[in-house]
Amino acid sequence: MIVLNGGASAGKSGIVRCLQAILPDPWLATGVDRLIEAMPATMRSPESIDFAADGTVIVGPEFGQLQDAWMAGVAVTAGAGARVIIDDVFLGGAGSQQRWRAVLEGLDVVWVGVRCDAEVAAGREIARGDRVRGMAAAQAEMVHRGVVYDVEVDTTYTESIVCAQAIAARL
Repeated sequence: MIVLNGGASAGKSGIVRCLQAILPDPWLATGVDRLIEAMPATMRSPESIDFAADGTVIVGPEFGQLQDAWMAGVAVTAGAGARVIIDDVFLGGAGSQQRWRAVLEGLDVVWVGVRCDAEVAAGREIARGDRVRGMAAAQAEMVHRGVVYDVEVDTTYTESIVCAQAIAARL
């Protein structure tokens, strides 16, 4: 297992694609964005998950229940022998990592911090056009609070392939 944590527009998805390209074995990729995309549109609410105009992500109990089930499913998939890369945003910092640690107990996991300067991430956010403005700046440092990593990469001025090579070297 490889778990990547970083704020919005930090470059995690690009790193995941590069890892899949350079690692010798097949690796499945999933992440919190895919979980959110799989949810019905009716769950976009403060009781589940909502995105405020300033970029704040509001996570409610309904989302938490689905996320717990999804995380358990990812752990079962990895436990069955699949190599899995997770692309996540630890909105709860160390608490989010603890939730993953609990469900991934007994599995070989490499924890990766994906950092990016808030201003650079905000520029990427604008260029993407598919995110609420403000998420990148709000999450740039918050998601890393109290989180312990095996390897950290910084995508501010480093290409995804170089970051992926550093992660692969850690494996």
